[in-house]
Amino acid sequence: MKHIKHLFATAILIGATGTSYGCNLKAHSNEKITLYTEFTEEKPSEQFVKIALLLDTSNSMDGLINQAKAQLWDIVNEFTHAKCGTDLRPSLQIALYEYGNDNLSSHEGYIRQVLGFSKDLDEISEKLFSLTTNGGEEYCGEVIHTSLKQLDWGKNADDLKMIFIAGNEPFTQGKLDYKDAALNAKEKDIIVNTIFCGNYEQGISSMWKNGATLTGGEYMAIDHNRQVVHIETPYDDIIIKLNSKLNSTYVSYGAMGRQKKELQSVQDANAAELEEVVVVKRAVSKSSRLYQNSSWDLVDAAEEDATVLTQIKEKDLPKELQGKSESEIKNFVKEKKQEREKIQKQIQELNAKREAYIAKNQKNEKGELENAMLSAIKAQASKKNFTWNN
Repeated sequence: MKHIKHLFATAILIGATGTSYGCNLKAHSNEKITLYTEFTEEKPSEQFVKIALLLDTSNSMDGLINQAKAQLWDIVNEFTHAKCGTDLRPSLQIALYEYGNDNLSSHEGYIRQVLGFSKDLDEISEKLFSLTTNGGEEYCGEVIHTSLKQLDWGKNADDLKMIFIAGNEPFTQGKLDYKDAALNAKEKDIIVNTIFCGNYEQGISSMWKNGATLTGGEYMAIDHNRQVVHIETPYDDIIIKLNSKLNSTYVSYGAMGRQKKELQSVQDANAAELEEVVVVKRAVSKSSRLYQNSSWDLVDAAEEDATVLTQIKEKDLPKELQGKSESEIKNFVKEKKQEREKIQKQIQELNAKREAYIAKNQKNEKGELENAMLSAIKAQASKKNFTWNN
């Protein structure tokens, strides 16, 4: 009987501790219970924030797409300061789907994965700018289900996993019931947030609110055609000039190096086409820890793994480094790194002054989509013990 009581007490202890999770578990990793240590799994060394954007690209959604293009950098800049536990900084990954567009395959439910989870900010920007609108059928339940099935969401309970679906047609359209998709998401610890582009009450009556409620997500209604009024500051031009200098510190290598470096400039130009202030916000993102390009930039690659400089083949080097000795290559990369860090620090310092200027001269600069997303992100991240510190 004593043995049975002991097992029962152990089971309760395991159950009580096993259901408590959050990104702060890493901070308490030394607190082990010997009764079941052998059955616990080692916590992953990297924490993720995974966001899937499901955007309606039917005819009426041009305003939504433009807001997404412009507000991407605000979302990235917000996560620059996110913390998980005592000192862990989470990695941000974004995936992109479009739905409700006649140009898409009817067999696929007028749904297309534009980009799987990626931390490549230039690639995410490129894919957003590639979106075009055309009339179609908007199947919300099916696009949620598709993103759950196709994307690698991982199995770490400490990761923050969110879907943001935006559109303006009834949430009930399509053969696949949105309730089934929402329950599937909840089972996988994925929060579905819904953004109705139109009247708040209309979104409720067309089940957008219910679609969010089922997973503990937030329902929001926005005016997707509202023009965001940005305030210019005395620091914008300086940051833009520093952004150009920042680009010169990137040293492309490998088969994709040149193309990726060109993509960097193209996305700067895309941002400039929207508005000058978007270039500024993108420059701030590029000065942050989340803008990391080790797959094509020697400076970031060497920071990640110093042996890359001794192992790289001559043909994979940029022309200015071909024929150079190992020590010359190392010194060149070191100088570029120092130059980059100096420029990034200048941008961050100027941005702090810029934000203070905006706060003083305009109460609210944020766009409709950005407001909606940041509100949901902060509320849901706090439940997993994320904090925001500079």
